[in-house]
Amino acid sequence: MMIRNIFVLIVSAIAITAASLWLGQQSYSWFPVQAAAESRLIDDLFSFLVVIASFIFLGVTAILLYSIAFHRAAPNDTSDGPPIEGNIALEVVWTAIPIVLVIWIATYSYQVYEQMAIRGPMEVMHLHLPKAMESAYAFPWDKKPAVEPESEAIGNGTINVIAKQWAWEFHYPYKNVSSTELHLPVNQRVHLALQSEDVLHGFYVPAFRVKQDIIPKHTIDFEFTPTREGTYRLMDSQFSGTYFAAMEANVVVDSSAAYENWLQEAANKKPAPAKNQAAQEYAANQSKPFQNGWQTVVPAAPPIVNYSG
Repeated sequence: MMIRNIFVLIVSAIAITAASLWLGQQSYSWFPVQAAAESRLIDDLFSFLVVIASFIFLGVTAILLYSIAFHRAAPNDTSDGPPIEGNIALEVVWTAIPIVLVIWIATYSYQVYEQMAIRGPMEVMHLHLPKAMESAYAFPWDKKPAVEPESEAIGNGTINVIAKQWAWEFHYPYKNVSSTELHLPVNQRVHLALQSEDVLHGFYVPAFRVKQDIIPKHTIDFEFTPTREGTYRLMDSQFSGTYFAAMEANVVVDSSAAYENWLQEAANKKPAPAKNQAAQEYAANQSKPFQNGWQTVVPAAPPIVNYSG
């Protein structure tokens, strides 16, 4: 009996561990593509949490099934179980293991947060781990990349992001270029200055795994590093009013050359009102002879930009 129990325990532990590791690997496919250095860190952390959660869930389930299969009461046995009092060793184990797991998860999560090096409104209060820890991005913002002087002048600088009900507006340092479509250079640390003209908004790009609340009357520095060329979607992660679902914008990650060409092309365009879904829907609703629904905030005027995405 003892040998059978030990064998079952070993086989079950191996099977549960293998299944947990497999589920952890499968969790990578549950997200959009990894398009920023930060996304790899977040996905690794999530996979780690899935492995732990799966191991606990499968382990508890296996113990229940084992108990049902091998320790069921005999038919018509309605007697009480043996009066077992306490087990100090067992109590220490089931108290120590959760404490160790919580500390492990908290330490790993904080290390990811530090590696992402995202500067937010609480940056002055951030604690820092040893400098041996490498950041996720290609190079720090305060160290310029090795590029040609002309490219450096065109492609670098802080991009001002303005959020308002209900539109995104982006202003680049190169010749005051503005757009409603965010263009970024690949494999370069991007520095954004986030501002809100009215209420609380949220800057969220699922493919980048980065999200930052934008607080009215505050300019928030925000950094990340795009690593994959393509077009992604920026959305407002906070409920900011009636038309917040329409507050989306394209995020285009270009090669360095394509990014500079886009800036030069946009600089040659005359600023004009951009298409704005919230303003259009509000105007269409106001033109109806009978109003329905609740009163809403009047959407901000469509942004005047060089380039409308």
